Amino acid sequence: MGLLSDPNRRKALTGLLTRLNTPICIVCYLAGIVWFMGLAFEPFTLRTYMSENAMGSTMVEERFSSGERALSLAKEFDAHKRKAGGMPVEWLVKAMQSRGLEVFTQSFSRKLPFPDENKERYMVRGTNVYGILRAPRAPRTEALVITAPCSPGNTNNQAVALLLALAQYFRRMEYSPLQGRAGSIQAALSLELSSDVITSLDLVLEGLNGQLPNLDLANLFYAFCQKLGVLCTIQGKLQRNDWDTAEGYTHAAQTMMLMVLKQACGRSWGDHGLFLRYHIEAASVRGINSFRHYKTDATTIGRLLEGMVRKLNNLLERLHQSYFFYLLPSLSRFVSIGYYMPAFGLLAVILLLRALDLWVHLGAPALAAVDGVTEAEQPSSPGVLTVLTPVVISHLTGVALYLLPVHLQEMAVEHFPVSETEAVVLTAIAIYTAGLALPHNTQRLLSGEGTEQGWKVLKLTALLYLAVLLGCTALINFSLGFILAVTLVPITASITPHMPKALYAVVMVLLSPAFTILYCVFIYQELIEAPVSVSEGWMLFLSVISQGILDHALYGSLVYPLLALFIYPCWLMFWNILFWN
Repeated sequence: MGLLSDPNRRKALTGLLTRLNTPICIVCYLAGIVWFMGLAFEPFTLRTYMSENAMGSTMVEERFSSGERALSLAKEFDAHKRKAGGMPVEWLVKAMQSRGLEVFTQSFSRKLPFPDENKERYMVRGTNVYGILRAPRAPRTEALVITAPCSPGNTNNQAVALLLALAQYFRRMEYSPLQGRAGSIQAALSLELSSDVITSLDLVLEGLNGQLPNLDLANLFYAFCQKLGVLCTIQGKLQRNDWDTAEGYTHAAQTMMLMVLKQACGRSWGDHGLFLRYHIEAASVRGINSFRHYKTDATTIGRLLEGMVRKLNNLLERLHQSYFFYLLPSLSRFVSIGYYMPAFGLLAVILLLRALDLWVHLGAPALAAVDGVTEAEQPSSPGVLTVLTPVVISHLTGVALYLLPVHLQEMAVEHFPVSETEAVVLTAIAIYTAGLALPHNTQRLLSGEGTEQGWKVLKLTALLYLAVLLGCTALINFSLGFILAVTLVPITASITPHMPKALYAVVMVLLSPAFTILYCVFIYQELIEAPVSVSEGWMLFLSVISQGILDHALYGSLVYPLLALFIYPCWLMFWNILFWN
């Protein structure tokens, strides 16, 4: 405190930071990238452990043995689904009632702002069928949920049948894991089985807006997979034990990067993600057929679900002991928030250092020669309109990007040979591109020529604004905040009107939010070992945009409004600085 309270020492520290500003910024950026990539290295991770004593203190003996019955139920369910041409609601109701459940149905519908490009529909309709298994010897104040999504085709029939078999099995037991609607839901599991042959179970954790369930839910899944000898994966990748080799580190880094990309997109990667928005800890267990020499039968999967449900049934309170903010390079190791936030902090501090440098230069008197004598001249303050005009116009462009694509789809369809979905996406791209021409030199719209002090004040404002934006984003969704910081911080920290405009305009466009999304599409395809061509990547990019708008309309995803209303206008402010005259 003495260093900061002493004016001389404070001035000396400020002068040092100003003189070494650029080298410090470069070191911080490189250190942030290296820190983040080092998180996948074993010494920088922690071994997973069960934090909730109620789930770890008792032994559970799994006795479910109706796997073959579940497979026959799957064939029966598939036959009724084909006959009904969709969800066989009546058959499901009777099947659940025959197993002693209180059965109810719930119809739902939701109008889309434009057709879903995968199914070309304006209205989402369906029926939820749910059964309640009452606890015979419990107060019925809490509940657990097991769900299985049902869609047309031969998808997830095994999961629906397995849940029916489990319900019949639970009905005969003294314990009851599903405890009615009257109580608050403690946890939820979603089961997805993609094939008749299951070789491994993949745990899906990423939910809406980057939310993650309590880490103990992942620990519980991993513990029962180890106990029952089930091959388990995270991000579709097996766990390796050779952490000290280059191949082992690369594998862990790829797994962690996949989680970062999936979390950053803000969409729900399974039905469990919709439970997370209501503060219900949930995860999806996805059966996949990708490893030839392994096979897991329905009985084993049933026992795994039985064990997890019985452990969760022992909870005395909601899951809260373990972490809610983490990254997983594997199912046995995790990176806590205290380990990965410094990587973001090193990037964010660059914006503050550049803002400090501008603030010092704005306050320093200019030197002017009068009759051969150099005198200090107090710099003139820029007019309010000089700074306010580009800020307002940039944000109005962002509002247009947020509102107009959906509202102008009918007009676009009338005048161009495109579908409604294509109209929305292409309109968004057109507004985004038009924004590059509209805001630059906006300080002259109302106030005439800009001044040297003007662009410095605007950049100081934009740097602080971007630092706050990225900081708030990283607190909610670290992955999204970090990815945006990696691409935006270097160019925004270094941009000035005195640079070669053509070259830096190209660099700024290549590091803009839209191109960041495009890069993420190609990186994601590489990480899942399904590389795509440039044209295929472009189509996936368009699909990501339309899906982001739909997710915002249907589920309240915040990624699209964040990018349109805040990140893009902030980037436009720096674009305006480049073309400042």
